[in-house]
Amino acid sequence: MKLDIQEHFHPDERNFVDKALEWVINAGEYHEMKLTDFLDPRQAFILQTLVNRHPDVHVIMNGGYDGAERCRAILAPDYRDIDNEDMGLSVLSVHSGDQKFLELDHGDYMGSILSLGIKRTKIGDIHVLDDGCHTVVSQDIASYLHMNLNQVHRIHVQSEILPLELLRTSQVSLESMDITVASLRLDGISSDVYRLSRSKILVPIKAGRCRVNWKVEEDPSTSLKEGDIISIQGLGRFKVMEVSGVTKKGRYRVKVGKFI
Repeated sequence: MKLDIQEHFHPDERNFVDKALEWVINAGEYHEMKLTDFLDPRQAFILQTLVNRHPDVHVIMNGGYDGAERCRAILAPDYRDIDNEDMGLSVLSVHSGDQKFLELDHGDYMGSILSLGIKRTKIGDIHVLDDGCHTVVSQDIASYLHMNLNQVHRIHVQSEILPLELLRTSQVSLESMDITVASLRLDGISSDVYRLSRSKILVPIKAGRCRVNWKVEEDPSTSLKEGDIISIQGLGRFKVMEVSGVTKKGRYRVKVGKFI
């Protein structure tokens, strides 16, 4: 059964598939409940797919607010009510009186948190605000972060732990770009978005550092479509917002949004 399931997923995902399958089996066969760390949307899809294959297991997911990208999941045998189970979520509020604080971005906060030895799986969505940052975190590391997160990108900061109902979220900011491309291939659109030559953009794609909708994609000829979210490690993320026809020279008009 495991080999049959793994065939449907990328080799880089198989370790997670193995773990998720074990959670499902333990819930369905041994009546165990499992609270996971934070899952990205691709992992959440994999877990839901595996749960759907088992008639005696159900799952709920929660990232602290409606529309959360990263969520924790609770799996349990289907007879157990899990709707009101504690998902173990806290809010870390970070703030500072320094004016330069306004220049900090998502990557600055993420880097400072991870530099404390925290695993990415313990961190949910990060919301950069005008006066600081609210981050959904696992309750078991909230106090550690509160005591040890004193600096973000050389700026001294203070923090406090807040209940989930005081979470403030931020709107995702996209920098719009209009490009024309010969085709909707991954490498062609990505090279224009990141302003890299076609040969240079092939390197991270073929090295497995590119994800399309959170799934590893190593084929540069993959065709993109409206709504796709592409991330390349070290270069950032963008979304294909609109494909609006073809020019007289046969090139596609594409509107993309770079996450900023």
